Amino acid sequence: QVQLVESGGGSVQEGGSLRLSCAASGGTFSRYAMGWFRQAPGKEREFVAAISWRYPSTYYTDSVKGRFTISRDNAKNTVYLQMNILKPEDTAVYYCAADRGGRNRPSKLSEYDYWGQGTQVNVSS
Repeated sequence: QVQLVESGGGSVQEGGSLRLSCAASGGTFSRYAMGWFRQAPGKEREFVAAISWRYPSTYYTDSVKGRFTISRDNAKNTVYLQMNILKPEDTAVYYCAADRGGRNRPSKLSEYDYWGQGTQVNVSS
């Protein structure tokens, strides 16, 4: 029913910026909490950022605070992740996810119902 498609990934040098987009179709996007996760080789998928439908409010993992910004455009059914001052440790496949429960700050994989296929982000030093 709900499909999420990420885009905007690529390769960038340390200190550079990228903006990821996640286009959603189906469902009631404006009422979903949305999140970004990432998974590096040999690592478990980890929470990066989330944005609620209510208010909306945002929430970030400590390692990206001050560098990443999550936002959403409900008219376009799209969520964004602006990534600044990128570091090599940010290298990962980034996944967009939707929580139909509309939590304020979902940060666990189990709290999300729909997932995109991911987009690769490579940060070189």
